[in-house]
Amino acid sequence: MQGSANLNLMIKAARRAGRSLVKDFREVENLQVSAKGPGDFVTKADREAERMIREDLMGARPTYGWLGEETGAAAGADPTRRWIVDPLDGTTNFLHGMPHWAVSIALEHKGEIVSAVVYDAAKDEMFWAEKGSGAWLNDSRRIRVSGRRAMSEAVFATGVPFGARKTLPATLQDLARLMPACAGVRRWGAAALDLAYVAAGRYDGYWERELNAWDVAAGILLVKEAGGMVSGIRDTQDPLEDGSLIAGNEALFESFRKIIRNDG
Repeated sequence: MQGSANLNLMIKAARRAGRSLVKDFREVENLQVSAKGPGDFVTKADREAERMIREDLMGARPTYGWLGEETGAAAGADPTRRWIVDPLDGTTNFLHGMPHWAVSIALEHKGEIVSAVVYDAAKDEMFWAEKGSGAWLNDSRRIRVSGRRAMSEAVFATGVPFGARKTLPATLQDLARLMPACAGVRRWGAAALDLAYVAAGRYDGYWERELNAWDVAAGILLVKEAGGMVSGIRDTQDPLEDGSLIAGNEALFESFRKIIRNDG
């Protein structure tokens, strides 16, 4: 695996946290769970994974800034760089014993994501990318977005809003327009893996609203480095800032986005 010192640090941190999570996942029924809000749970395993990642990353790069799902934001002495971390994307899957969740780590430099890792520890799949160096799976497999060109053959992914979220009506309208035009839609409950799957050509596209930066930062770079396209659902939206995102391969992107935007 060829990568920068920062990328190798990220991969090691993701693997260490992933090993800890897998141990807890095997005893998921015994996990202590506390509620953060409707449909949004955090476990001791989640907090411990973030603690381990922060220890590894900040221990090696103490001047960088930090944004973590569990511990929030902290400015660094170096204002140009920060880690963006989701220690357990797909927490609800984890809690229900479903092996579809991931560790997501991104490095931002001057407002742009330059290194990314999404680690599916349950399946031991490490998706990684660096700006200008392509997207990869595990040690040496180059990944690319799909080459499908017909909407009728395409499979898309999304997240269906839950609990008190406000965008359920919009998502249901999206589905009503998209599903007759495509081969299927999947809702697997882990945004980081949805984007990694777009990068690997498993999905042809993905969209969602009400996301956080840690949900998508790493996945955005994976898709771009795999030859895909990423934007806000609306032209004025920035995926990292506004939490509204659409991603896909180049051939289908405009047709896909037109349906989601309901542009004619």
